[in-house]
Amino acid sequence: MATRGVFQLQKLRMFYCEHGGSSRAVRDYLGEGGLVEWARNHPTVEIILKPRNGKHPYVLGEYKTQAATHQICIKNSTPQDIQQVLDKLHNRSGRKIKKMVNPVVTPTPSIQGVWTPMLDLQNTTFPVRFVD
Repeated sequence: MATRGVFQLQKLRMFYCEHGGSSRAVRDYLGEGGLVEWARNHPTVEIILKPRNGKHPYVLGEYKTQAATHQICIKNSTPQDIQQVLDKLHNRSGRKIKKMVNPVVTPTPSIQGVWTPMLDLQNTTFPVRFVD
């Protein structure tokens, strides 16, 4: 999500195994040039690939706001799923999701009263026409 028109994803780290079965889709995605195309469409994001043999693949997004990170496992996914994960990380704001516990309630109502769309029409008179 863009904050003031700037997407918050700063770095994208992709960890995968060079020969493991759970990383097959990642290797296919890299071989098809999907990551290169994604990088061309998002030039502000730094992309780092790190092979980790014997481990399951995951993507780690680092954000500008408060040095937040978000990690998503991409074990046994398809190349389309990996594309969706990259877009999901790019569109996030980087902040943690907080639950709104209580809505904002004021003990004193507004001195102006409640606004209605007919507020300006209270003192106007309308012409009366009879339809035959």
